Amino acid sequence: MTYDVYGVGNALVDIQARVADSVLDDLRFAKGIMTLVDEPSQKQILARLQKSWHQCAGGSAANTIMGIADFGGKVAYTGKVGNDEIGGFFLADMRKMGVKIETPATAGQTGTCVVLITEDAQRTMLTNLALSATLSPADISEEQIRQSQYVYIEGYLFGGDVTRSAALHAIDLAKKHGVKVALTVSDPFLIQYHKDEFMRLIEGPVDLLFCNLDEARALTGRLDPVECAREIHRHAANVALTLGAEGSLLMHDGDMTPIESVPVKAVDTTGAGDMYAAGILYGVTNGLSWKQAGRLASHASSRVVGQMGARLADRFSPEQVQAITGQ
Repeated sequence: MTYDVYGVGNALVDIQARVADSVLDDLRFAKGIMTLVDEPSQKQILARLQKSWHQCAGGSAANTIMGIADFGGKVAYTGKVGNDEIGGFFLADMRKMGVKIETPATAGQTGTCVVLITEDAQRTMLTNLALSATLSPADISEEQIRQSQYVYIEGYLFGGDVTRSAALHAIDLAKKHGVKVALTVSDPFLIQYHKDEFMRLIEGPVDLLFCNLDEARALTGRLDPVECAREIHRHAANVALTLGAEGSLLMHDGDMTPIESVPVKAVDTTGAGDMYAAGILYGVTNGLSWKQAGRLASHASSRVVGQMGARLADRFSPEQVQAITGQ
């Protein structure tokens, strides 16, 4: 196989800034969740920040794909960017990490996600999808999917009709070529509107589901994490259920594997789930057991929580990966 994982998702430039709670109050956005905003609103928000921010190529699935590259994995990605300055930045940033991305830039504005981080390490995401909302089946590379072990789909794509079609097309191509499908449901609010479709995918083509406890509860109607994991595993061959500071639960072949969290002083929770998915996907495509992959994922998500931004400031060396996984 040429690629461990082929990712499909929004192509956004993440703009991270530390703010006081009073800024959120002034802007009147709900704390700790993702809100879609239009271009004028995004410009107003950025003007309020006065360029005191850090930026990097992002988007949920893009973060995961770059995390896999950080571990030394072979990855490709499809997302839609504009021929503007930040679109060029996005492509250059991904390619610098070794990600194969061939989607051509098109006329228009590249999407952005402003991540406002408060003192309690909560992140409030304000997303202007712009051209990302036009990702279509025509942008999906059948050849790259055919050469991959896994296709990874972000749930945010199901928020739009065109992007939903792109996600479903990628899943269909994966099944056509015997490639496994991993899906993250991305956010509890998506389940409010797309629960039936997510469940059909989980019961059908999805081989590995990523979710957090809130999402698992929304999918199953159960409260207990173990019951949630077992219920989802009735339908999905593999489940990775994250529990924040309580660690995570992996389900595989009917067995449950609890994974301990790695203690860390939280600085910014942006990308914790994305990096966890990177650890799992790198592990299961590079010869690690599910338990070993879980340990790597736990260490990776902990490290990213202890810093600003959704990307690892310091890569894991092969020796560190070996020490964590016990290879």
